[in-house]
Amino acid sequence: MELTPPNNMILIGVLGGVASGKSEVSNRLRALGAEVLEADQAGHAVLRELEVRRAVRHRWGERVLDAAGEIDRRKVAEIVFAGTPESDVELKFLEQLTHPRIRQRLEAQLAEWHRAGVQAAVLDAPVMLKAGWDRLCQRMIFVDTPRLVRLARARQRGWTETDFAAREAAQEPLETKRTRADTMIDNSTTRDRLYAQVDRFWRGLFSDAAQPHCR
Repeated sequence: MELTPPNNMILIGVLGGVASGKSEVSNRLRALGAEVLEADQAGHAVLRELEVRRAVRHRWGERVLDAAGEIDRRKVAEIVFAGTPESDVELKFLEQLTHPRIRQRLEAQLAEWHRAGVQAAVLDAPVMLKAGWDRLCQRMIFVDTPRLVRLARARQRGWTETDFAAREAAQEPLETKRTRADTMIDNSTTRDRLYAQVDRFWRGLFSDAAQPHCR
């Protein structure tokens, strides 16, 4: 299932490994004038939908619900990112349940921005390639960050190295993401250097808009 972006809006995809700084790049693009489609936020909203809660509860029982009866994302992650053949099956179930609903929310937001005259939007989605949404992007950025740096950031989120490895294994290989991109952003040093690269990309974006990169 694919997003359907308006024809005159530049859609920028942001790829990278787990904890590479994709959100930092997206937020900088937002500060420069782009709108940002955050698939994670759409995913959080989808998990609060009644039908989704019912399906998840039917599949995994009360153990994945919090005290308020909402889906506890951390408990679900323990099931779908366990790195076993069984967890792969559970991840596929979750994706089939949530991806179409996430897509609907993202499409609705794109349509709203199109009506408002937005010229550029950013898609930050960990499952972008798996869902096929990258094919709708005119530009694609890969945020290149060393594994040790990414692992340190993941640990700051409370993840173990096992958690980190399982999340990474559930996504496409880094080399696949890197090959899919037309712009590399190095996020191995300072925030100022990161922003300088994003700013340079933004300045060249509209002069290059007539040359599709990812269709």
